[in-house]
Amino acid sequence: MLITSCGEVVHKSVPSANRQQLLKVVNEFRGEITKPGVRATTSYLPSSQQLYKWMIGPLEDSLKSCETDTISFVVDRGLRGMPFAALHDGQQFLVEKYNLSLMPSMNLTDSRYVDLRNSQVLAMGASEFSELNPLPAVPAEIAAISREWPGVSFLNEGFTLENLKRQHQSRSFGVIHLATHGEFRPGAPNNSFIQLWNTRLRLDELRDLRLNDPQVNMLVLSACRTAVGDAQAELGFGGLALQAGVQTALGSLWYVSDEGTLGLMSEFYQQLKTARIKGAALRQAQIAMLRGDVRLEGGRLRGSSRGEGVELPASLQGFADLKLSHPYYWSAFVMIGSPW
Repeated sequence: MLITSCGEVVHKSVPSANRQQLLKVVNEFRGEITKPGVRATTSYLPSSQQLYKWMIGPLEDSLKSCETDTISFVVDRGLRGMPFAALHDGQQFLVEKYNLSLMPSMNLTDSRYVDLRNSQVLAMGASEFSELNPLPAVPAEIAAISREWPGVSFLNEGFTLENLKRQHQSRSFGVIHLATHGEFRPGAPNNSFIQLWNTRLRLDELRDLRLNDPQVNMLVLSACRTAVGDAQAELGFGGLALQAGVQTALGSLWYVSDEGTLGLMSEFYQQLKTARIKGAALRQAQIAMLRGDVRLEGGRLRGSSRGEGVELPASLQGFADLKLSHPYYWSAFVMIGSPW
């Protein structure tokens, strides 16, 4: 069912895409995108194009007649971990045509427009851990955001729950950015966490941050698997962030490489300075990656508008030049809630 901005309600039936067959192709699609060793190939295209034909194809005439530029998907269990941005029509990806978001439900989403272009950003992250692998690109990620946006930033020892609460209460931040390890685990909400410097912020504790007082418009979880959900926890951290009062959350559907996350996040914040809506900033960042404008080259992160780019930390200097154009690198990042 499609509800258009023109007020039209469109119903289409796709008999061949019964639930069993649909979920089989969805799992193939996600599996081909995330499989190691095939990132120089387009092995994901058959399933990607089949899903496009089922999900988007029957609605295209209505989308075009209303001059649609943004699609928000409200989907059932089994589809919430699917990278809609990487659906392919045979010529281009869905993200090349539309701004995209997921909504847990219409009535849980605050869809009022908020201009974030002059927002303050609270950026916090950790690169060193006692029990988890280091994230050497996080300092460069936090530094890149801090150079471009007003606000404050904290790394490692400053990334505590107490300081997060204190900074949030001290002034109004339009955006809170957390760069660290995150883990969604099926089952009880307290199985899942965001790793802070000295503790883990459990999934069921996120609401205690009171991110709607003062109002935070966007929570960016630059961490692993923060948007993955199951029956008990819906859209994972992203869904609960909305319940905690955040208008929009940005999370990732699978483990994205440290350097891939750095590329996406650096480009996203560049685009956010001029984009009219949040969804457009993510779309433009993803397009810049898939077209090869964002890449690792000569020990630097090159972006679409950065001249010489950002120097990579010493621990990533040995990396070979890397294009980030495969959907593995860019389609994991999902905007949850309002794209506006």
